[in-house]
Formats: sequence, structure tokens, C-alpha cells
Amino acid sequence: MDDALTIAGRTYRSRLIIGTGKYETYEQNARAAEAAGAEMVTVAVRRVNLTDPDQPMLVDHVSPEKYTFLPNTAGCFTAEEAIRTLRLAREAGGWGLVKLEVLADQKTLYPDMEETLKAAKLLIAEGFEVMVYCSDDPVFAKKLEDVGCCAIMPLGSLIGSGLGVQNPVNIRLIVEQSSVPVIVDAGVGTASDAAIAMELGCDGVLMNTAIAEAKDPILMASAMRHAVIAGREAYLAGRMQKKRYADPSSPLAGLI
Repeated sequence: MDDALTIAGRTYRSRLIIGTGKYETYEQNARAAEAAGAEMVTVAVRRVNLTDPDQPMLVDHVSPEKYTFLPNTAGCFTAEEAIRTLRLAREAGGWGLVKLEVLADQKTLYPDMEETLKAAKLLIAEGFEVMVYCSDDPVFAKKLEDVGCCAIMPLGSLIGSGLGVQNPVNIRLIVEQSSVPVIVDAGVGTASDAAIAMELGCDGVLMNTAIAEAKDPILMASAMRHAVIAGREAYLAGRMQKKRYADPSSPLAGLI
């Protein structure tokens, strides 16, 4: 716990957050969460069954007593839709820590930053603790922090694309300017992508498709767990400086 992640006053050992969509079954989802060592899972309020006992329920496999449930607004394209969805989540499960995402279009699922900022202001005024999915624009990221978001979640690349971190310069700028956790959200495809995000200084990584659509989701979840740990340790250790020319590992003085 010497290097714990703290979000809105809650402390976590794991810096890997996973989703609850696209898995073949809720049971597979639960096994992936265990293999990932995750302590927080995102839940698409509009898509995941949380209340109908006549249908398979996520909570029967992934317990909200073991994991922090993070309701999200996946599928919302206006601030009004997102706010209504999260109000329902709070009524259904008492959840106040939420993930806000307001999307611009179906093709890219890129965040609509004007609508996102509008929704964030209203949700925070209503007492929600908002972790916010956003573009990798440092200016908007700062605006979201200034209005009170408890975590900034810039995309690495498009949702579900698996393209990895496409703009490391901007991610690094967001990390440097932020006083709240920065969590790369979207675009991670494999373990090296997660490690890169952590080596940039991010506080965590959120992923869904990279694990759920792997040929072996449980093994990939384990790989992601180790990648996030390795990336974090490498960041804390401080990498060597890149050099234009060779630098021998052994001193040249005193050679025979």
C-alpha cells in the first residue's frame, strides 16, 4: 500500500480497472477480474442487467461487495442522457462514484467535450464523484479537473480499436498538469500498450475489449495485470536517458 491509488478518498492496490462488456458470460468476466487483480469494474448502466432477477445478473458473479462498481454512461450522446442514466444508477444501487462519457458519434465513439463538460458540472453539483472519459486535449482535461472531476481519463486511442497510446506527448502533458489521478481509458490492445501508458506516468489504465476479445481472456487479464505493475515500477524507477551513441557497460579505464 506504499504506492496505492487513491480516487475520491478510496484507496486501491490495483491500478488496473476492467470493464464488464463483451465477455461470453458473466462467469468469464468474473474469472478475468480475478486474474487481472482488479478492484474496480466499470458497468454500462444502459446495457448490463443489475436489477432483473429473471435474467442472468452481473452481481451474481462479480460482487459489489468485493469490487467497486463504477457505473458508466456508455451509449449516451448528450449531457441530458448521461445525467439521467447516472441518476438512475444512484437510485438503483446508491452509486455516487461514476464514470462519465458523452460520445460524439457512433463511428468513432470520440468524446463530445462540450457536452462532457456540461454534464460534469451538473453531476458534480448534484454530489456525484465524477471520473471522466475525455479526449487527449490538455486544455479540456484541465477544465474538467477545475470543475471538480476526481479523475481524468484521456483516451489512448479510439474505444475498442486496440491501437494503443497514439499521442504520448499529450498524455504526458495531462499527467504533468493534473493533481488528480490520470487513467488512460480506451484503445489498449495488448500488454505493451498498458505498460507504455504507465511508463508515461499515468496512475492507472482502464480496459475492456483488450481482455474480453482476446483468444484467452483470462490469460490476457493476467498479462495486463503484470504489464501495469511493470510500467508503474519503471516509471517510479526513472528510465535511463536516451543517447545518440553507444556507451559501454564496462569502464574503459584499466583495460588489459
